[in-house]
Amino acid sequence: MTERHLSQQSHAGDDSPRHRADSRDPESLQSSPRLEMWGGLECTINRVGDYWSDQDAWNGHGTRGVDDLRLFDSLGLRMVRYPVLWEATAPDSPDELHWDEPDERMGFLRDATVEPIVGLLHHGSGPRYTSLVDPEFPAGLEAYAARVAERYPWATYYTPVNEPLTTARFSGLYGVWYPHGRDDRVFARALYNEVRGTSLAMRAIRRVNPAARLVQTDDLGRATGTEATAPRVAFENDRRWLGFDLLMGRVTPGHPMYTYLTTQGGLTEGELQLLVDEPCPPDVIGINHYLTGNRFLDDRIDLYPRNTWCQPVGTQEVPYADVPAMQTPRASSPTVTSVLREVWDRYPDVPFAVTEVHVDGDPDTQLQWLWEVWRAASRLHREGAPILAVTAWSLLGTFDWNTLCTTPSGGDLYYEPGVFDVRSGVPRPTPLTAMVRSLATTGTFDHPALERDGYWRHDSRFRFAHQSIETVQEITGELAS
Repeated sequence: MTERHLSQQSHAGDDSPRHRADSRDPESLQSSPRLEMWGGLECTINRVGDYWSDQDAWNGHGTRGVDDLRLFDSLGLRMVRYPVLWEATAPDSPDELHWDEPDERMGFLRDATVEPIVGLLHHGSGPRYTSLVDPEFPAGLEAYAARVAERYPWATYYTPVNEPLTTARFSGLYGVWYPHGRDDRVFARALYNEVRGTSLAMRAIRRVNPAARLVQTDDLGRATGTEATAPRVAFENDRRWLGFDLLMGRVTPGHPMYTYLTTQGGLTEGELQLLVDEPCPPDVIGINHYLTGNRFLDDRIDLYPRNTWCQPVGTQEVPYADVPAMQTPRASSPTVTSVLREVWDRYPDVPFAVTEVHVDGDPDTQLQWLWEVWRAASRLHREGAPILAVTAWSLLGTFDWNTLCTTPSGGDLYYEPGVFDVRSGVPRPTPLTAMVRSLATTGTFDHPALERDGYWRHDSRFRFAHQSIETVQEITGELAS
């Protein structure tokens, strides 16, 4: 970071929202003339016990700041998902905010070609004085969002909470992240607070900038399984829409998850009715899609290692193994196209984008995966779907996601390169750099690696249940290509 600090006048300007010459009219989101390329910075600040991990510290962006943003801007990206995170800006007190770094970076983005989608919480539970299950969490996020909007009144696009459903699962059901809950009540409370907090945050932001738009992200991996696991498969596939449906005010007594939330989840009917009465529908639905996001549930658990076994509590469901669908020959894995088509079918009038595309692998693998997602999105765009963009995630790569950011302080961190490789301390271009720039500027790219299928289409991908050549397509059904 340089020593230059922006004054209130220089980063705020006048009180009206920014209207740059190339800025998209928010009302025309559905009519994008061609698929766009966006970018994203892996920026998780995460708490495990009393230990905090910070991707910005690990990848060096916290030091390089605007120098990195110049690289991002040079790619021709239309939008960049960019953090102004609550934990970083107000770590110790809601009344003591540290604006030096965000002022400089947002000041650059205000005048850059690339436009920010401002993130306020990314797989976090807020600063140390709150948590996902704190009754005051929604109001706290609202207050922070108001301060950010007042500071940067020109910013139009926001993601107050990245992946609320996924974060609630790992923080409330699986015990991985703070507050380390392992039951339905902690999960439901965390998710409710995130959704209510998002709604209140957008209300506060729109008081400053009425044109502000919500870009709501989450993982939408689909479950398939054996006949014996059909009830659990149905539950998983209903639950994956829950964050979006809650924001849209769709979770009424007839919703398939309503009884779960008010019984096992412990939410009150009044709380759910509040979300119905005060909906905050996304202006853009963001799908974060990964190769292992689609799951396969198999009751024949002896075919799988014990760390994949799940024992449902308090239900009549059978024990099952939960593995990535692509990693067992017993499953028929949903395609990228079929997952995106489901979004279009369920929310036909809501623009959507693929807001994270990343895979750990060699350069050819990374090119092949981005190309597969780009082609799938392009296909739906040609068919008339309101799909806006594909997002090259991890512009600076990711650290420690192989352990879900749980490596103890001082431990060795596994690094996955992204569009740039930062292992030397200076971002170095990777083969993805040329691909992202070409797709952003021309919509096309040519490389010998794209003439070959990615490993996810070869038998070498199988890790589980090699003992059987039987597939379960007769149970799950042949999935749309």
